[in-house]
Amino acid sequence: MNDNNNFYVLTGGPGVGKTSVLNGLRRRGFLCIDEVAREIIRSEMERGGDALPWGNIPDYTRKMLHASVAVYINCKNIEEICFFDRGIPDTLAYARLTGQEEQEIRKITTEYKYNPAVFLFPPWQEIYQTDAERKQDFAEAVRTYEIMKDVYRECGYTIVEVPRMPVEERCDFILEHTCAWLKSYL
Repeated sequence: MNDNNNFYVLTGGPGVGKTSVLNGLRRRGFLCIDEVAREIIRSEMERGGDALPWGNIPDYTRKMLHASVAVYINCKNIEEICFFDRGIPDTLAYARLTGQEEQEIRKITTEYKYNPAVFLFPPWQEIYQTDAERKQDFAEAVRTYEIMKDVYRECGYTIVEVPRMPVEERCDFILEHTCAWLKSYL
């Protein structure tokens, strides 16, 4: 099993401010790993592929899983704190959301573990926006959040809900919890 306690996941439904916070953490000098799903969507759209959340959902899910595992493996020797925009269990949550088979994905989530504390961003209608890669309505964002919360708990993670507040304050919140966890671990 790969178990990296210095790998922290930021997750939640779409449009909840994860990327803005990740960019804030990056500006503060932390290593941050971008979400694989957006890159898959961009790539598929550019090449006219159909492995998309509004196209061939099983292919999209497979690509998301393989890309998430590849990113994890590529980062496995990193010893510094690393923040991930979504983790492998997000693929399990997506499979559940779209009614797909979960068994293979569930097995993989047990093989690649992150820090036990997962930062979950709740739905926030005031900042929610759709774009060319995010087509879900707000109701689906709420449903995704609920499934994410259930899946991460089922996978053995402790949920730390990130309050709705300005980006820099959210970064401070995450770093305070990260430092507290590190002190208790050492």
